[in-house]
Amino acid sequence: MSTNKHRAIMFADLRGSTALYLRLGNTEAATVVTHSLTMLGQIIARGGGTVVKTLGDGLMAVFDDPERAVESAAGLHDSLVRIAPIPDPPAKAPALKLKVALAWGETVDVDGDVFGDAVNVAARVLDLAGDNETLATGPLVNELPTDQQERFRSLDRMHLRGRAEPVAVLRMESVRFGNTVSTMEMTSPGTELPDGIRLRSDNLERVFSSSQMPVVLGRSPQASFCVGDSRVSRSHARIEGHSGHFYLVDLSYNGSYVQFEHDGQVLALRRSTCTLHGSGVISLGSPPQDPQSTRIHFEVLNFSDTMPQW
Repeated sequence: MSTNKHRAIMFADLRGSTALYLRLGNTEAATVVTHSLTMLGQIIARGGGTVVKTLGDGLMAVFDDPERAVESAAGLHDSLVRIAPIPDPPAKAPALKLKVALAWGETVDVDGDVFGDAVNVAARVLDLAGDNETLATGPLVNELPTDQQERFRSLDRMHLRGRAEPVAVLRMESVRFGNTVSTMEMTSPGTELPDGIRLRSDNLERVFSSSQMPVVLGRSPQASFCVGDSRVSRSHARIEGHSGHFYLVDLSYNGSYVQFEHDGQVLALRRSTCTLHGSGVISLGSPPQDPQSTRIHFEVLNFSDTMPQW
C-alpha cells in the first residue's frame, strides 16, 4: 500500500572516491567508502531521518521535519572531516568530500522506495552542488523558522533538467562550499559586486549583469551559457557573485581551468572555486593549452569604466 505525505528529501554524495580507489586499491577504498556511508547514515538516523537507499557513493534519505533535515545536512559536513574511515587509515589517503541537496514536497512510498516530484528535484539540484556545499529548494527553505531561513542565500531560480519551470535554489551559507582559490584579497560582505561579466566563445557572446547571477556554463540546453562539446558536462561550472567579487565554481568530473590575461597564470579547479577578475579564458574539461578544449573568454565589467567622462 502506498502512503502520501509531505516530507524533506535529502540526497548526499561523497566526492573523491575515484582518487581513493586509484590510491588505495579496490578493497581498502571500498572499506573507506562503505564505512563513511554507514557513519553518515547513523548521523541521519540520530537527526530523525530515514535512509531510503544508498546510491553508489551516496544516499537518499527522508525527513518529516525540514528543520531536522537542515540540521542533519550541517552535521554531515561537520562530521565527515572528523570521521576516521577505518581504524588505521592508510597514509596519504585522499580526503572524501560531500555535497548535499534538499527539497520539500509530496512523496509516495511504494515497496520501500520513495517517489515524487520533490525526489526528482532534489536529485537534479545535487548535480549543481559543489564540494562541501548544501543546496536547498525554495519550498524547503520556506518551511523553516525565520532564524533557519537566514542561514541560506539565494542562487536565484535555476533551470533543472527535465523541468519546464525554473526552481528557486538557495545555498546554506554556514557550510563551507569548497576549496576557494583566492586570486585577490577578499572584501567585506557588503561590498558591491561588479556590474556584470562578458562571456564569448566561437559562436556565442553574451553579457550577464550581476542581477542575473548565477550563470551556469554547460552542455545542457537549459544552461545560461550553452556550449556544444560532448566532453563538457551538462552543468559544468557556475559563475556567482558575493562578497564584492564574481567566482567560478567547478561542478564537473573533468575540471575547469582559468587563465588570467594579465599574467598568464592558469588555475586548475576540481570541484573547487576561484575568484574571477579582469579578463582571461575559462577552459572547460581540459587545459587552455589543449587546442581541442572549449575556451570561453571572460571580462569582468564595471560599466562606469566604459562611460564617457565629462
